[in-house]
Parts: sequence; structure tokens; C-alpha cells
Amino acid sequence: MTFDQFLWSEIDRIKAAGLYRELRTVGSPQGAEMICDGRPLVNFSSNDYLGLAGDRRLAVAARGAVDDAGTGSGASRLISGNHRFHEALEEAVAGFKGCEAALTFSSGYAAAVGTLPALFGKSDVLILDKLSHASLVDGARLSGAVVRIFPHNHLEKLESHLRWAREKHPQAKVGVVIESVYSMDGDLAPLREIVELKNRFGAWLFLDEAHGVGVLGERGRGLADALGLAEEVEIQMGTFGKALGVAGAYICGRASLRDYLLNRARSFIFSTAPPPSVAMAARAAVELLNSNEGEILVARLREVRGTLAELLRFPGADSAIFPVLVGDERKAMAVSERLRKAGYFVPAVRFPTVAAGSARLRITVTAAHTREHLENFVRALEQALREE
Repeated sequence: MTFDQFLWSEIDRIKAAGLYRELRTVGSPQGAEMICDGRPLVNFSSNDYLGLAGDRRLAVAARGAVDDAGTGSGASRLISGNHRFHEALEEAVAGFKGCEAALTFSSGYAAAVGTLPALFGKSDVLILDKLSHASLVDGARLSGAVVRIFPHNHLEKLESHLRWAREKHPQAKVGVVIESVYSMDGDLAPLREIVELKNRFGAWLFLDEAHGVGVLGERGRGLADALGLAEEVEIQMGTFGKALGVAGAYICGRASLRDYLLNRARSFIFSTAPPPSVAMAARAAVELLNSNEGEILVARLREVRGTLAELLRFPGADSAIFPVLVGDERKAMAVSERLRKAGYFVPAVRFPTVAAGSARLRITVTAAHTREHLENFVRALEQALREE
């Protein structure tokens, strides 16, 4: 079999399974409405929860940084790429999150695969929720630690794994890795109970707040803040590319954690620093979220979320994510295409992002959606599902 024959045969197999993916071309800023593949669509797919990705103030901050510092960093931050704008961003993040210090990375993936292997090794144990993001799973595997998985939000099994780790690996560092908001289901971790368990067994907690920041807690500081547990979490991760509307990610906690990762996180050490303009746009977003206007934006998002939950008869909606389970991958693709033809962009989420046979529409709302957007969308969704 030639190289091309192999590739085309695999592509055909992917298509036959209903798992083929294609890039969509966006021709406008992110927003409640956008241009996608040349046509206007109402957007219910974005993680831009507060509508900041197209905010003029972030663009002004980025343009000012380009004028001041140029377009690139030139090297890793440990060589010559550590601009004062990067440090200003980290100071803003630490202040916003109420932590001693923060370290920024080029992406959430880089933060996860850099941090977990830096903190844990072959003699250690990592315990992950089954629905943990792929970046967390990959970071755990790269660490070489013994990895145990517990069923999603299953506290009894987590306790069992922690007890096993302490009995079988008494000298090991033990880490529990969870998300505050799970990105495909939109449900929350039982954080208070997990903190109690990790404390009882002397474990460390890695909390990914990617979908919690900007959504939960005072001024969107996240689930740990909402529950008054921030000081109980050893490692907090968050991103700038979702509710904050820019790009990149951070790890925050104690100043010693920042210094340690700066010396041991390979994805930080061996990556060219993000452009200073990205850092300044992210700083502007953090400062906005930390202001009275940020409080208003978060309240507006919660209002929109509550309205859609009511219209969909969706109980207990705390996040900005509403999964509509379809099951079969081809059926989910068909429903998504009907919605696109009706003027709504909601891609179908399929394996391997979710388990095989659990394909879904992942509906997300932002502070920029109007009640008219929501009511018209729910009618279109009901029609698209009826036609299946």
C-alpha cells in the first residue's frame, strides 16, 4: 500500500463511520452572530461566553502592544522573549484569582502537558475523572505516573482510588485531576467533597477552571472562588481563549509553584513566548472582568443561561453549556446540518471528543445572545430533532 492509498483508505473509513471533520471558515469576529463559510449564522457553538473576543477594547490593547513591542517575542521567555507585558498579565491574573502568582502558557494544552509531568513522575499516582479533557489525560500519561480513572463525579470510587494509592504507594505524591465545569456535559464537579477527600488522604488537587472562569463565582472567578475553596486547591488552571476572548492559558497558585514550573515545565521552557500583543489583550480582558463592568457581563450571561434553560426545560443549568444528546454520529451530523440550513451554527460533537455512540449537539450561550436569538433557536432545534 502506498502512502496516498493508506491516507485515502483511512479517510474513507472515517467518513463511513460518520466521524469525518472539516474546517469551517469564519469571516467575521466571534459573536452571537457571525459569517461562517460565507453565510450569516447565529452562533451557538463558541466558548466566548462573555462576548469579549470581538470587544474593541481588547483590540485597542493588542494594537498598542504591537506599536510598542512588535509582532513577535523572538524567543522563549527564558531566553530573550520575556516582555514586561507577559509579566503584567501574570500579575493581573494572580490578582484576579487571589493567588500569590501565575505563569502563562501559549495554550491550555501546553499548560496541562507542561504542568502535570513537571509535578508528577514514575513513582507517583494521578487520579483523573473519566471525563477529564484530553490535555489532562495526555499530561498524566506523559508524566509516567500510575494513572487511575474514576467514573465521572463518582466520589465513592475516588475515595477508593485514594485509599488504594496510599496503601500501595505510601511514598508517592498523589494528585487528583478534575475540571470545575465539564466541557461536553456542562455539569460541575462536586468540588467541596473532592477537597475534603484529597485533604483526608494528603493528595494535591489540580483544578481546570477553563469553562468556569467568566461564568461562575464573583465576577467570574470560577467555581473554587464561588465555594470559598480557592486556598484549598494546590494547582489552578485557566484559559484566556474562552470567556476572556483572547488566547493562551495560565497556572496559578503559590509563588513557589510558579518558580518551579518556570524551571521544570517543558512546554514553557521550550516554547517561543506568545506575542506581547496577545498578552496585553488578555490583560485587558482580565482587568475588564475584574471591574464592575465584568460583574455586569457575568450577570448578563447568567440571565441568558437561565432563559435558555427555561426554554429547553433543562434542569439545574449552572454553566453556559447545554448538551443535547443524539447518540448516533450520523444522526447528530444530520441535525446539525438542518440547523445550519435554518441559520444556526451548532456543530455535532462526536467520537473521540465524546464516547462512541454518545454524539451530541453542544449548545453554548454568551452574554451577547438576545431573547429573540434564544426563542427562535429553540423552535429551530425542536423542528430539526422532529425531522430525525
